[in-house]
Parts: sequence; structure tokens; C-alpha cells
Amino acid sequence: MSSHLPRTTETFPAHLAAGLETVGFLSGPALIAVSGGADSVALLVGLCAVAATRSDVPPFTVAHVEHDLRPTAPRDATFVAALAERLRLPYHCARVAVRTSSRRGEGLEGLARRLRYGSLHDMARASGAVSVVVAHTADDQAETILHRIARGTGLAGLAGMPARRSLGPGIDLLRPLLAVPGAATRAFLRERGESWCEDESNTDRRFARNFLRHEVLPRFADGPYPAVREALVRLGAQAAEAAAALEGVARGLLAAHARRTADGGLTLDAAALAEHQPHVIAEVFASLWRREGWPRRDMTRDHYRRLAGMLVACAGGRPPGDVAFPAGLRVTATGHEGRWWLHIRRADGN
Repeated sequence: MSSHLPRTTETFPAHLAAGLETVGFLSGPALIAVSGGADSVALLVGLCAVAATRSDVPPFTVAHVEHDLRPTAPRDATFVAALAERLRLPYHCARVAVRTSSRRGEGLEGLARRLRYGSLHDMARASGAVSVVVAHTADDQAETILHRIARGTGLAGLAGMPARRSLGPGIDLLRPLLAVPGAATRAFLRERGESWCEDESNTDRRFARNFLRHEVLPRFADGPYPAVREALVRLGAQAAEAAAALEGVARGLLAAHARRTADGGLTLDAAALAEHQPHVIAEVFASLWRREGWPRRDMTRDHYRRLAGMLVACAGGRPPGDVAFPAGLRVTATGHEGRWWLHIRRADGN
């Protein structure tokens, strides 16, 4: 092996810089979410290294969210505050009470994630940032995809975490490290003599992600599938491309065959849409729900498939009755001279 291979201290900032450009980080001020763990500390230290060599890096602020789930949480907040001070960066910290917050049917992990992102969104707005940058790596992506496979997911879910998505009006969530393995962040910090905090809850196998991280993936990697993480990430990228193509088709069909009605609802031309395959029709309804901003938390794939079946039945002259769907939406059939449409409206008229 050559002794002239590039060091991680050189390659990690280069990979980070490439990821930052891919997600559009250079578009404006940013908030860097730092938990104190190795990945987020490497993100921050690496970003400072990138900024030292480039003039187009926008200003950025360090942000930390302290949960009430671990007795060592204040230690992590103190560590991140000291790191920001040493790097001469502005720092914001928010504390969230996970244990006493309403669950909304969520598990503890889901609740903590929702509260964390809500706090990061609020801090971004307060600091004038247009993006929040988080340190999810390729390892996190592989775990996410495997977790969704185990739970049961559609094509969009199989794509894993997007590199960029909206966090709220005017603020995007960016993940520039999704192509970087987690081992690279620790190697980078060790070569630079940087320390980080270990979250003891990350070893608790009762949590689904930790079970996959410590029990399942290592058995694959140490057995006949050493490249399992890379394979899962590659599968996710391919699924994302296919999902984007399917959504593009669905949006086009909506534009051509959906019309607004005087009562504030919409009608879909059943005959025109029924010519397409059932999974395409189901995606049309999923795209419609996203476009209209209708609540999707209680909408499952079965709901969208049922809507597709109703549309096909309607086109075949078998119009369904008035059917209720989650969030107060109702679907009925309307017809004229042998042609049928599905009519979707809010029961409350809003």
C-alpha cells in the first residue's frame, strides 16, 4: 500500500465541501446543529476548515438542542458551547422537555426528533439563517433505509433521508454528509486531536435504531455482506430517482386531469386517469395530498390504493358512494352523459 495516500484531515473537508455544494449550502446564512457527538463535531470543525480556504462560505451559527432524556445532557451542552467559543462562532442553545410533551401517538424517538427539529427551526429564524445543517452520514442513511424496510415502506420511504428538504417556510434542512461513512468523521477528529461526547443512550438496544446499528448491521457486515451499508445507500439513491420520476408523472397527470370546483373541492377525470397503472394512480392521489397540504399523518398506502380502486370503478361505470377519509376529507362520484369524475372535498368546507 502506498505511503502517500491522502490523510483524512485532507479528504474529509474535501468530501464535506462537495456535499455542501450539492445541497446548496452556499445560498445564505446557516445554522449548524451540533449535538456534541463525533459526526456533528466533525461537521463543524470541517466546515471551519473549508471556510478558511474559501471566500464564498456564508456565515454560520452553532446550535445545540438539550433534551431532558439523559443526565449527561447538560455536559454535552457545555461541551458544544465551549467548542463554539474556541472556534469564535455565535452559539444558540434550546432546551426541550421531551418527557412532559404530548406524544401525538409517537414513540419517544419520534417525539424527541420532532421537538428537536422544531427548536432548530425556531433558532434558525431567530438567527436569520436560511438553512439548518445536520451531520447525518452514510451509516445513518443505511440504518434509516433498513429501518423502513423492516417496518414496511413504499418507494419514497425506501429512498431514505433526502439531502435537502424544507424544514419550514424559508428554511431548509441540509445533510451534506450522506455520502461520507461514519468512520471518516472519527478518523478526521482523531487526526486533528479533537474530542467529542459519547451519548450513552446510543448503546441502548431497546431503541430500534440502536438495535439495527449494534445487532443487525454488524452481523451482515462481519458475515457474507461486508458492503451492506454501501449497498443500502446505493439502493436508497436508486429508489429516490425512481420515486422522483414517478412523482413527476403524477404531477403532470394532476395538472392535466384535476380541476377545482365551486365548493372548494377538486374533481379528477376518472376515465383519463384510469388508463394508467394502479400504482401510478395511487401516486397521483399521494401527490394531490402533498400539493394541497392536506394532513397526511393518518393516510396510509392502503388509503391511496383504495382511492385508486374507487377511481377505476368510477371510470367503469360503477361509481362509489360518499366515502370518508382521514382529516375530514370526503370522496364522491359525479357523472354526466356517461362520463365520471371523482370529487374530493373537505367536509367542513375549508
